[in-house]
Amino acid sequence: MEADARESIKPFRLVKYFSLTSLVVILVPTLMLAIFISHRAKSELLRKSEQYALLVAANLNHQVFTQFVLPTVLKYGRIELGKSKQYERMDKVVRNTIHGFKLDRVEVYDLNELITYSTDRSLIGLSGLGGIDFKLAREGKSSSRLVSRGSFLGFELGAMAKKRELKTYIPFRMERPLARQQGRILGVFEITQDISEDYSAITRFQNIIIASLIGVMSLLFFVLRLIVKRAEQIIAKRAEERRRLEEQLHHAERLATLGEMVAGISHEIRNPLGIIGSTAQLLHQRTEEGDPKKQLGKIIMEETFRLNNIVTDFLDFARPTTPHFSECRVDKVLEKNLKFLEVEFQRRDIKVVRSLVENGRPVYADGDLLYRAFLNIFVNAMEALDDGGTIQIITRYKDRQENSLEVIIVDTGSGVSQELIGKI
Repeated sequence: MEADARESIKPFRLVKYFSLTSLVVILVPTLMLAIFISHRAKSELLRKSEQYALLVAANLNHQVFTQFVLPTVLKYGRIELGKSKQYERMDKVVRNTIHGFKLDRVEVYDLNELITYSTDRSLIGLSGLGGIDFKLAREGKSSSRLVSRGSFLGFELGAMAKKRELKTYIPFRMERPLARQQGRILGVFEITQDISEDYSAITRFQNIIIASLIGVMSLLFFVLRLIVKRAEQIIAKRAEERRRLEEQLHHAERLATLGEMVAGISHEIRNPLGIIGSTAQLLHQRTEEGDPKKQLGKIIMEETFRLNNIVTDFLDFARPTTPHFSECRVDKVLEKNLKFLEVEFQRRDIKVVRSLVENGRPVYADGDLLYRAFLNIFVNAMEALDDGGTIQIITRYKDRQENSLEVIIVDTGSGVSQELIGKI
């Protein structure tokens, strides 16, 4: 149940989670920063261009009023730009004034929003083109508007971008040099600047910023992704190690419980077994030779002794014996094992090949426990060699100082299955 529950829980994919979240966290601020920088640059361009237009308009207002309005009124009594002489004089004054300035067009509106003069003669006579900006200028407030297409959220769309024009509307006033108050508004100047080139420069700068930020952020993203991927591998490795340790702990707990149960049963068996053995020994001693009861007592004694050994093994499993360390010779212990199993080896047609360190340094260990450990290994090897085979025994020192002795026991059997290896 616990294993199924663990398998049903989907693992937390740190790299996948980080990739999605960091991509959003990095990409969104990058785009917002690019939009902010581009917007500030364009706002600054518009502000500078508007100031430029106001300076030109102030000079134009003075030149048109002093060189055209006053002379024309004095000479003709009224201004009629429909007459060619007045238009030519007005056009000459305007063009001389704006010569050398980076302006596209200049229009003059009357107070009824009719274009009475324009450097582009095709616009003369048109009305209603000023919109809200004209009305503000007619009330004495200068204003500007950008006429452009082909942008989205402040980003230029390359081939879709069209010509950018900044139209500035400034009141055309009567000049009163000695008066503190401004003169009466006679009309409205519309000054048009072509800022497409400056916009293109900002667009290129914007694209460079976006490309640079995306490049830096992408590099940062991949570096962080590598780090997080490595961290995920470490976390997964530790989780697997923890799971393995938990399984070992559960296995040890089950063995401890089984050991307690075996110890209790062994004690319960040993007590009546001792009584049976004592009774059989007494029966054997008091029975005369040749009496069938004497042979029966002997059999009971032998079987009791065998059962007692089995119970002792159970107790050793339940409560491992405390080692009693002393100097012992490993080669002697191995020879003792082989001598004990010699008859069984011959019966099973098993050949033993020795390669032992002779007269080596004694080791500090429990000889009895070593004997039992080697005996178990040899018994397992014999069980794996039902049809005969070879058991090779090798002892060697692992270092030149002869402080560590290695014992290798190899047989030609089928080996231990993968399922059992994890349980050893």
